[in-house]
Amino acid sequence: MPPSPASETLRAALPQLDGRLRLPGLSAPVEVLRDCWGVPHIRAEGGQVDAFRAQGFVHAQDRLFQMELNRRRALGRAAEWLGTAAAEGDILARRLGVEAASRRDYAALGAEGRAMVDAYAAGVNAFLDSGAPLAIEYQLLGATPEPWEGWHCIAVMRRLGLLMGSVWFKLWRAAALPVVGAGNAVKLRYDDGGQDLLLIPPEVEADRWTATLAELQPAIAALLGSEDVDATGGGSNNWAVAPAQSATGRPVVAGDPHRVFEIPNMYAQGHLACADFDVIGLTVPGVPGFPHFAHNGRVAWCVTHAFVDIHDLFVERFDEGAQHTAFRDGWQPVTRRSETVSIRGAEPRSVEVVETHHGPIIAGDPASGTAIALRSVQFAETDLSFDCLPRMLGADGVAALYEATRGWGLIDHNLVAGDIGGHIGHLVRARLPRRPRSNGWLPVPGWTGAHEWTGWIPHEEMPRVMDPPGGLIVTANNRVAADDGPDYLCTDCHPPYRARRVLTRLKAAAEARSVEGAASVHADTLSLNALLVRDKLAALDEPADAGAAALRARLIAWDGRMEAGASAPTAYVVFRRALTALLAERSGLGVLAGDPLLAVSPGVPPMNQLWWTLPTLLRDGDSSLLDGWDWPQAMQEALLRAAREDTTRPWGEVHRPRLNHPLSPLFPDWAPLLDPPALPLGGDTDTVLANGFIASAGPVAAYGALARYAFDVGAWENSRWAVFHGASGHPGSPHYADQHPVWAGTAMVPMTYGWPELRNTARWRQTLE
Repeated sequence: MPPSPASETLRAALPQLDGRLRLPGLSAPVEVLRDCWGVPHIRAEGGQVDAFRAQGFVHAQDRLFQMELNRRRALGRAAEWLGTAAAEGDILARRLGVEAASRRDYAALGAEGRAMVDAYAAGVNAFLDSGAPLAIEYQLLGATPEPWEGWHCIAVMRRLGLLMGSVWFKLWRAAALPVVGAGNAVKLRYDDGGQDLLLIPPEVEADRWTATLAELQPAIAALLGSEDVDATGGGSNNWAVAPAQSATGRPVVAGDPHRVFEIPNMYAQGHLACADFDVIGLTVPGVPGFPHFAHNGRVAWCVTHAFVDIHDLFVERFDEGAQHTAFRDGWQPVTRRSETVSIRGAEPRSVEVVETHHGPIIAGDPASGTAIALRSVQFAETDLSFDCLPRMLGADGVAALYEATRGWGLIDHNLVAGDIGGHIGHLVRARLPRRPRSNGWLPVPGWTGAHEWTGWIPHEEMPRVMDPPGGLIVTANNRVAADDGPDYLCTDCHPPYRARRVLTRLKAAAEARSVEGAASVHADTLSLNALLVRDKLAALDEPADAGAAALRARLIAWDGRMEAGASAPTAYVVFRRALTALLAERSGLGVLAGDPLLAVSPGVPPMNQLWWTLPTLLRDGDSSLLDGWDWPQAMQEALLRAAREDTTRPWGEVHRPRLNHPLSPLFPDWAPLLDPPALPLGGDTDTVLANGFIASAGPVAAYGALARYAFDVGAWENSRWAVFHGASGHPGSPHYADQHPVWAGTAMVPMTYGWPELRNTARWRQTLE
């Protein structure tokens, strides 16, 4: 434990949150009210430039260390603070050229977008110059905050969605191809739940398109280095309810974003008003506006990851000396640059960055003759997502909101919305290139010219639905649309379990279609995969081993709910991990851990990928990856292994997360004060209460709902929200972890919007002059 003055040191590091402070550049005073949960409500008397300047100042008050750390992660400088653990992430950021892409995008912004980010950065810098005490993290590191520039906001936003989606499955199948053969490699994808539930049109089911060996032959040949290949071998939820269906007679928009539990939270609750708009929702520290979740008094919006495919991988052939790559009938020059990554407590690392006309090399060594290049929407061409942010704030309805997002491309989203006119809608907010459908499965040959991008799907043609007849829209990272359309959208997406369960709950009871009912939907713990495993165990012969027989009996008698207080969920996870480990062993795929293709930061552990694939194989009775065993045989062995482990502890205790501050490993004596406490949690990787874990690491919850929200559209004071620790990023703040008990209990607190009520009840009052 740290010495007794440590708590006093934490409190002394807190900024001033009341009284009057100077913020140079304002055209008029700005009022900052913090409610009983510490959430800042900012009202600028002037226009939006004043509002964004104040937002930057207030973000820095609450989250400066987090903002700078994420900027460093984006620019490949986190290891200067965090040491060798952050080095590989820094190297990837350097290879990807995040800094250059962000500077390029900033230079292309329109006048409104440029004014927004410049004002925000000026607000951050004004805080740095305000004389506020250094946050405790800077004191521990012996570091000084560095000034902000407008393009830094773009870099932070780019980092938060970096390479989300298809890259990892393509690398996974590429590494598995020589081990299990082409016929089995195409099975290595997310489970489809038996049949996919589509987002558009709502409630429609469809089969997935599966690539044939003929269609994949060029990619297979490129990866295996042969033209003659033996081909015989082997989160987030959100929803919108139309007025006719809702319990209120008004639209209800609700959901919860699922990401890794980073401390501080990726999101911060906030409220920003001026003469041009009045918006409340979840902000991203380091970024102006409300890119993901908010309402402006006329329309509410929220997102989930759409899993449309915005990344392609190309196998490049290099000449001797690796100065050129083959392309069609000629050669394209390669560019090279050298980068140095500084590392706290270790020697710097020199990195050579090689780029082809497709993009940076992210796997392999060009000197060997072949390597894999990434071409991603996130980097390949100028992106104008930040021009969308100020436009969104002024949208007066769903249709106007969707038009405001024209050009958004930093990350792909299902943008769900509802407005005071009674409309609800769903748009896939993304920029998506046109290219062959076969690009979605494996790295493809870069030298043939057959897999190039041939333009972009127009904004008007991106999947969308407005006011569906059933009055319900549900998205949960499941398949966007059927694969029979003219354009390739995606290969890998999450299973339909969460979406099916949310839809079932909304249809079953009118109470669920309300703001209050949203909390009960958020809290749903029924695992459809657990029911699948239970049914397969029920059909299995009783094991001869007494321990295995008792374990089977417990699971057969279980209702499939991943409740925190029950031990059967613990037994289920132990059994399923044992079965997944057997699949890894029997298929030979377990040996791929550490394979160069799977070592691209943050890495692709085979156990994690097979965890997601297993249910489809089990459901279909497909034993082709079990090396001569069948599934009953594998399940008997998994029961024996699982029975040797402790399965009696309550799931919530086994599953309790560890909310680790990024500096805790470096300063272990301070960890008890830096790490927020965590309560037991229910749910798992397949439930609506998506407190998921990493299969290769164990059952401890590693990701889940960073926030929960429910908007009562038009009766805004009825809206609710909660975040997983608190509004403040300062460990010494009373609002560092005060929402955690509310969040862990799947409840929410009021989202106060009206300024008269805020002025009557504010805990802190500050004027920026």
